[in-house]
Amino acid sequence: MKLSLTLLGLPFLSLATALPKITRTGKYLYDESGSRFYIKGVAYQPQGEAAANTEANQANGGFPEPESFHDPLSSPQNCTRDLPYLKQLGVNSVRVYSVNSSLNHDECMKTFSDNGIYVLLDVSLPLNGSIDRASPSWSTNLLNEYITTIDTFRNYDNVLAFNIGNEVVNQVSNTNAAPYVKAAARDIKAYLTSVGSSALVGYSATDGDADFRNDLAEYLTCGGNDIAVDLYGLNNYEWCGNANYNSSGWNTIVSGFQNIPVATYMSEYGCIFQPPRLWTEVAALFSTPVTDVFSGGIAFSYFPTSDGYGMVTFSSDGNSVTTSDDFTRLSTQYNATQPPNSPAQSSVTAGQNDCPNESASLVASNTLPPTPNQGVCDCINQKALACLVTSSTANSPTIVGDLLNYACSLLDTSTNGTANCDPIGGNGTSGTYGQLSYCSPAVKLSYAMSAYYEFNPIDSSCDFAGNATLSPTRPNTAQDASSAASQCLSAEPSGGTFTPSAVSSSGASQTTSSGTRTNSASASASSGASSSGLRAIIEVKGSTLGGVAVLGAILGGGLMVL
Repeated sequence: MKLSLTLLGLPFLSLATALPKITRTGKYLYDESGSRFYIKGVAYQPQGEAAANTEANQANGGFPEPESFHDPLSSPQNCTRDLPYLKQLGVNSVRVYSVNSSLNHDECMKTFSDNGIYVLLDVSLPLNGSIDRASPSWSTNLLNEYITTIDTFRNYDNVLAFNIGNEVVNQVSNTNAAPYVKAAARDIKAYLTSVGSSALVGYSATDGDADFRNDLAEYLTCGGNDIAVDLYGLNNYEWCGNANYNSSGWNTIVSGFQNIPVATYMSEYGCIFQPPRLWTEVAALFSTPVTDVFSGGIAFSYFPTSDGYGMVTFSSDGNSVTTSDDFTRLSTQYNATQPPNSPAQSSVTAGQNDCPNESASLVASNTLPPTPNQGVCDCINQKALACLVTSSTANSPTIVGDLLNYACSLLDTSTNGTANCDPIGGNGTSGTYGQLSYCSPAVKLSYAMSAYYEFNPIDSSCDFAGNATLSPTRPNTAQDASSAASQCLSAEPSGGTFTPSAVSSSGASQTTSSGTRTNSASASASSGASSSGLRAIIEVKGSTLGGVAVLGAILGGGLMVL
């Protein structure tokens, strides 16, 4: 049915004070008065245009990601248009999946804040702005992108959480990507602490078999507050039609998650495969025994989708909203919820779980990748590499990926195995990471092309069909390259992890060795080498293997070619 603002008669008075801050104590969320907080929300993201699926993504159980997205928080007109309907639904939260950090979001965020609506914001972006399950990496470009988005939003009082990933790991075969997700959580948590933000750090997981589902949840929430996510979401669509707590499998999920030490919620729910959507799971979600474990959830989706999940439609001019029966039933269910206000915050003891070992359903190391170090990557790129990717190619991620595979294969075939792409690779199963594994794809490509160039240092070796050019500041000799690389790597903080700092006006994340460091085995990667060790490698390798092997030896080694 179609509703008008006049008929709704909802008050839109600006609140005099900021929204209560929501914090986590143990596995529960509380507001400033000590009352339990439950996420009662709806997904709020217009559907983007789907991109072509890649062979690698398809092999990893993926589906086409959006090629573009529409930032729902950048249009004050649309936020004002939608507010009455969000209020009618009875939501206190919206989940937003993609935003453009260069746009202004003040009016939308204030509109929602003034009306008691929190925002759970995913900081990754479609296609090339998130950890790639097919070739996982936690890199400078991603860290910079996440921090830029966080800096755009962290001063709004209604940001409840920043999600650092959505279904990055979606089957056992790619649980090797989980260490990269956890490293992202570690570094983003450190950054938020450094800037005085209390926003939670979350992750949204795909559902699956119980062993996979539980092991992944335990992995991403283990090891203490410094490296565990604060808010673990499960995208679950198993409660279909007139199901119940047992027939939907929710009893098994609640049992499997009961020892998770952080707050959990259903980050997406709302099965459409046995219509109509009755939303009877809402009553279960906001009552015991589910509330003993979960803190609410996000119904999918307010905006229309091509596969039928949407709850409203819009007029051709986008100014009028028509609600569906789905919307009406969800509104009835949400507005009838009365979740228990227990346990009391004062009675909750924060817990910490040991991290699970590798198993048949979890092939993830507890040794995490290092913090991406922009300074080291820039230094190497400027001082130690001879062959640089052109700027136009660097802005074409698909071309960069194809060229990187090609350049690495050239090294394998043309150097008789004396040089390879190990220094820019990483392995989340073994927990070994090359010393430049955290650099951007463009820097990694420049490294691979430079390594090839050093074996045959003529101009045509640095062409790659016009996608690369010789650096005007390239080292004169292989020894010069080795010396420059060694100097760059000497700035690497001990232990490999540190607190990243804000993105500069040039787009680079500024990192300093004075930040907080974590040196525990579960949080650091042993990919570094001492200065004396580097000199020894130079002396041994340099006399027999040529310039590229010298450079490769200095830059360290992982075990996986990207």
